[in-house]
Amino acid sequence: MNQMPVQGAQVVSRIAGLLRIVGRKPEGTPLVELVRESGLTRPTVHRLLTSLAAEGLLDHEARTGNWVLGPEVLLLGSVASARFPLEDIARPSLRRLAEQTGESAFFSIRRGNETVCLLREEGSFPVRSFVLHEGVRFPLGVASAGTAILAFLPESEQEQILASWPAHAGTFAEGHTESVVRANVKRTRETGYSVNPGLVLEGSWGMGAAVFDQAGRPAWALSLTGIEPRFREDRQEFLGRLLMEEAHRISVQLGAP
Repeated sequence: MNQMPVQGAQVVSRIAGLLRIVGRKPEGTPLVELVRESGLTRPTVHRLLTSLAAEGLLDHEARTGNWVLGPEVLLLGSVASARFPLEDIARPSLRRLAEQTGESAFFSIRRGNETVCLLREEGSFPVRSFVLHEGVRFPLGVASAGTAILAFLPESEQEQILASWPAHAGTFAEGHTESVVRANVKRTRETGYSVNPGLVLEGSWGMGAAVFDQAGRPAWALSLTGIEPRFREDRQEFLGRLLMEEAHRISVQLGAP
């Protein structure tokens, strides 16, 4: 009997993990990738996927063989959005940023030790970076949004994450070494905005600013992404000021002190 809650929690954790992996890409994810990313056996993954599809939470596309999010996820999301009206608050800021800079603008949320991209607004500049889109997750301290949030966490929380940095950053640890991240965090606290100089993908740059909750904690972030020539040093101050202005506007609307 003592094992029943543990087993049930384990199944829930596995299901949540698979949904997150599928939700990373609009085009969905093939079975082989789900097996590799989840660390589960192929029969286990297939059994869980089939069960989720029966409940409408996933669909299996016959043409591509990919697993994609199902209609029930859309229904659940529409109900949840009424409780979290973040799009109504953040979308105007994203539009202003995209219009004033020509770059693609994003709104991300902190979930545990990760950031998850929630919203995107495309800019007018014809050459874009496609590193970030809705559903993409990065460890805190990776990419511009995660760096902006990490920089304004209490020092004790920062050190807890940095103390086990290789395990925390995973596949991003090679480009985001601990010393590089510490330097980025220090610079972000000094300027108020973060700069990601192509560390996730060479040539794809980003900048971010933290958005604060009612307790004054960094819970979200605005960011801009684009190609390197659009983020040269002589333009960073202009982009950073716009990001901080819009981040402050959203923070105030969300009740931040």
